[in-house]
Amino acid sequence: EDVPSQTFDNKDYFCGKETFPVYESIFTEEGETIRKIAIEIEKPPQIEIHVWTIRKGILRHFYVEKLSKREFEELPYFKLITRTTLGQWKIFSEGEAQITQMCESRVCRTELEDLVKVLYLEKSEKGHC
Repeated sequence: EDVPSQTFDNKDYFCGKETFPVYESIFTEEGETIRKIAIEIEKPPQIEIHVWTIRKGILRHFYVEKLSKREFEELPYFKLITRTTLGQWKIFSEGEAQITQMCESRVCRTELEDLVKVLYLEKSEKGHC
């Protein structure tokens, strides 16, 4: 018997879970680094951008903004860094909330880097899922 081929509407899947594109933008001005991590969500179709302002390794300011896909496409400097699942994004968001409180008074370079690594999915090996 032929096994019917699965079509996923040109979306990437990881262990059967839909993945979403994640973008990053980093720029420095007047001694501050502004790092933005964005995810493209389909329902509702929007881009969620997490903005970190870092001065001398200390997270000075953090906020989240939501844009339409069209508004996001007009922004410069964003590059696609990975695709992630909504589950990993939730872990990222929860970790971000903890780090924001923790890093108000001390340097947190490695914590922020480690948090972004959560979004990268391990390549699935056969039987891994």
